[in-house]
Amino acid sequence: MKLSVLANLYHDKTLEETLQTLTALGVHTVELGAGGYPGKAQCNPAELLADDKKLKEFTDTLKKYDVTVCALAAHGNALHPDAAIAAQFDRDFRDAVLLAEKLGVDTVITFSGCPGDHDGAKYPNWVTCPWPEDFLAILDWQWNEKLIPYWKEAGAFALAHGVSHIAFEMHPGFCVYNPETLLKLRAAVGPVIGANFDPSHLIWQGMDPVAAIRELEGAIYHVHAKDTKIDKYNTAKNGVLDTKHYGDELHRSWIFRTVGYGNGETYWRDLVSNLRLCGYDRVLSIEHEDSLMTLDEGLKKAIDFLNGIIISDPKPTSMAWA
Repeated sequence: MKLSVLANLYHDKTLEETLQTLTALGVHTVELGAGGYPGKAQCNPAELLADDKKLKEFTDTLKKYDVTVCALAAHGNALHPDAAIAAQFDRDFRDAVLLAEKLGVDTVITFSGCPGDHDGAKYPNWVTCPWPEDFLAILDWQWNEKLIPYWKEAGAFALAHGVSHIAFEMHPGFCVYNPETLLKLRAAVGPVIGANFDPSHLIWQGMDPVAAIRELEGAIYHVHAKDTKIDKYNTAKNGVLDTKHYGDELHRSWIFRTVGYGNGETYWRDLVSNLRLCGYDRVLSIEHEDSLMTLDEGLKKAIDFLNGIIISDPKPTSMAWA
């Protein structure tokens, strides 16, 4: 495995400034924001695809710092019921695929998306319970009329352009939010669909990331290294569903943390070991969203922590002691 960083945490820096910072910390693999929610601060696919000179400057900058791009991140909701919003997210995803093809990158990360509850809806409708039965009717419509048809076509588009891994971040608020829903969509669309395994969103839902890794064996295409701390006192009062602002850390049931500050070293060693047991040997990509730390401090602590955790050498082909 290699250590990577989702570079859009430095959204106010140029690509060159960002690579200077990351390589000084020993990181030579990056995941670049390329549309949707991660933005395009250091990588604007539409511009790079339209201008060969800009594309060369972009790739030359990567070579200058000996940096490899492991994935393009274009998280969005291409199934948003507002047609204009959906079209922009769809365009961002497809531009990211086309740029990935140019760069020789096989992975684009996004969300599954979430439609509304009918064609005239204004906002997405994330179904979380089966009763009253209206909710099951919504869920059936979302999956069979919107989600599966869209990703069958978009998946074929990705494959046609050399992107063999569409990695869905399993995120509440979208139709794919846990291993069961990821595998359901993968079964309907095909193996172009896999997981961006971000344990932070699974932790607060009450899942065990190791159990999730084993359930997703063979279907994990990317991993975000991000932690979550459950506040046992607030959770005891209010449960884990929490709509308070992320900045209200003291009163929330959970908050995102730099790796090691939500769960300890043994927890993360077990997580990384199980990734290897299940055949994953790509990257651990740090996504820094710890509101208690500055970007620089949180990133450095994450790198220092993971350098002692990550398994870098290839998996042995035999047991030397046996």
